[in-house]
Amino acid sequence: MKKRRMLYEILMIIFGNFLYATGVVFFIMPSGLITGGTTGLAIGVNQYTGLPVSYLIFGFNTVMFIMGLLILGRKFALTTLISTFCYPIAFELLHKAVGDYVVTDDIILCTLFGGIFIGASIAIVIRAGASTGGMDIPPLILNKYFRTPVSVGLYAADCAILALQAVFNDREKILYGIVLVLAYSIILDKFLLLGSNKMQVKVVSDKSTDIKEAINSKIDRGVTLFHGRTGYLEKETDILLSVVSNRELSKVEKLVHEIDVDAFVMISRVSEVRGRGFSVGKQYLNKKSDHEIL
Repeated sequence: MKKRRMLYEILMIIFGNFLYATGVVFFIMPSGLITGGTTGLAIGVNQYTGLPVSYLIFGFNTVMFIMGLLILGRKFALTTLISTFCYPIAFELLHKAVGDYVVTDDIILCTLFGGIFIGASIAIVIRAGASTGGMDIPPLILNKYFRTPVSVGLYAADCAILALQAVFNDREKILYGIVLVLAYSIILDKFLLLGSNKMQVKVVSDKSTDIKEAINSKIDRGVTLFHGRTGYLEKETDILLSVVSNRELSKVEKLVHEIDVDAFVMISRVSEVRGRGFSVGKQYLNKKSDHEIL
C-alpha cells in the first residue's frame, strides 16, 4: 500500500511539472509575458545574456536544491529532488517538440490560461507532498533564520523578478505580468482546497438527542455534543456539532427541521477536515443494539 502511494505521488509530481512546463511553453513564452519564480528569473537573465531558458532553469534549480539540502536538511531536499530536475527536462522536451507553435495571439487568453496551468501544476505538486523547489527555497531559508513569513518572501521574490524583466518590456506587458501572478496565486489557493472543504453545522434544540440519532443513522455522520445555556431564557441545552459534505447539507437541514421546526441552525464552511470519516475511513463500534460512528 505504501509503495503504491509513493508511486502515485511521484507520478503526480512528474505530471505537475509537465503541466507547469506546458503552461510556460504554450502561453507564457510565445506571448512574451513576464512572470515570477525560477521561470521568470530565467527569462529575465535570458533577455540580458541570450542563454537558453531551459539551461538557466536547470542551473538555478540545482543551486537552490543544494542550498535547501545544506540549510533545510535532507528531508526537505528529498521532497524537492524530482521537481528540481523534472521541470527543466520537461520544459526542454516540450520546447523542442513544439518549436515556434503558437496556440493563440490573444495576450489576455495567454495570461488566463498561463495562470491556470501554473497555479494548477503547483497545487498538484504540493498536494502530492512535495515542493516545486526553485525560488520557493530562499523564502523558506529566511523563515528559518529570521522568522520572515514565507508568503511575504515569495511575493518579494516575485516582485524583484518582475522588476528584472520589466526593463525589457513595455508597460502593458508589466501589467499583464502582475495579472498573471495574481491569477496563478488564486488558482493555486482554489486547487489546494479542491474537494477538501466541508460544511460545519451547529444546532441548538430541545430535541438534541433525537436530532443526534437521526444524523447518525440517516446521514451516517458523527455528532459532537456541547452542553450550554440559552442567553435569553437561560435554559440548559445541548449544542450539536457535525461536519458534512456539501451534498449532505440540505439533507441535514431538512432532517433537523422535521424533528424540531424551532431548531436554531448555524452553518459555516470549513476549508479542510481531517480525521475519522473524512481523511481516514469510517469505523463503527457496537453500542448496545445500535452503532455509533467514531
